[in-house]
Amino acid sequence: MGSGRLRVRDPHGWAHCLTEAVQLFGAATDVVLASHHWPVWGREDALAFLSEQRDLYAYLHDQTLRMINQGLTGPEIAERMQLPPALERAWHTHGYYGSVSHNTKAVYQRYMGWFDGNPARLWAHPPAEAATRYVDFMGGAGEVLRRARQSYAQGDFRWVAEVVHHVLFADPGNTEARALQADALEQLGYGSENGTWRNFYLTGALELRHGSVGTPATTASEDLINTLTLDQLFDSLAIRVDGPRSWDADVTVRWHLGDGRGPSTLRLKNGVLTHVRGLGPAGGEPDVEITLDEPALRGLLLGRAALADLVAQGRARVCGDPARLAELTGHLTEPDPDFAIVTP
Repeated sequence: MGSGRLRVRDPHGWAHCLTEAVQLFGAATDVVLASHHWPVWGREDALAFLSEQRDLYAYLHDQTLRMINQGLTGPEIAERMQLPPALERAWHTHGYYGSVSHNTKAVYQRYMGWFDGNPARLWAHPPAEAATRYVDFMGGAGEVLRRARQSYAQGDFRWVAEVVHHVLFADPGNTEARALQADALEQLGYGSENGTWRNFYLTGALELRHGSVGTPATTASEDLINTLTLDQLFDSLAIRVDGPRSWDADVTVRWHLGDGRGPSTLRLKNGVLTHVRGLGPAGGEPDVEITLDEPALRGLLLGRAALADLVAQGRARVCGDPARLAELTGHLTEPDPDFAIVTP
């Protein structure tokens, strides 16, 4: 299940597949090569590895559902979940990458979603607004930090991280809160067996001390973009539309790519960018039609080429008002890879 931060995977299905793998290939297996693990050599050890992995995922899945049916919530189940001794003794079931706590919550999320059924959490204030109220109720930032320092001295770093979080979201510039929270997160990181948790804790401490570090990764690399279909590329543009700013926009652009392919139509209306193969809804007239090849279209949509330049180079033909394309793309926003994690 990995870190559980992407789409929640199916541990029940994975356990079933491992059982099937043992049944189909166990008698002929000499080595197992698995992600996040060293290879396992020898048939006996390989089958034990596969079987214990199967039992691990099945246990987490089945016991989470058992406790859901007893009325427990995700965090409550994660705190109670304990592996059987035989699985606990196996080195490869330990939380070096994923963790029992993290994955248990992911199982809960898969079946129950974000809401745990308690109406007190149905319409809670967002973090910054809630933090201001928490700090006020707890006697102000100074009192929260005084008591948090006592908890830190007692080694209750989880509680320090939880309560000082409220001070930071109420007052991100509070230097005492930033220092204490960074120290608490650092201690939690040092004590974490799980690599991804350790990275979260230590990155949070780094951010508090030195500012947001962002990410060196980019989702707009040439190699990645080239693997997207045009439909996927249009979808990637749709999630960049600034909805509120484009509520009143109504722009239709039709693309002609040649090569025997029919037209593709983009329409921005009601803050939604829709794309269809063909003439579009009801076959209405577009504001602008542009004929070009696919590489030129990709460059245009990604901001790597200008329409006027493509026309001047003979790589594009325009029928209608080209300013309407600029109007459409003007409603797109750029992702921010440097957003903060531990401050609002």
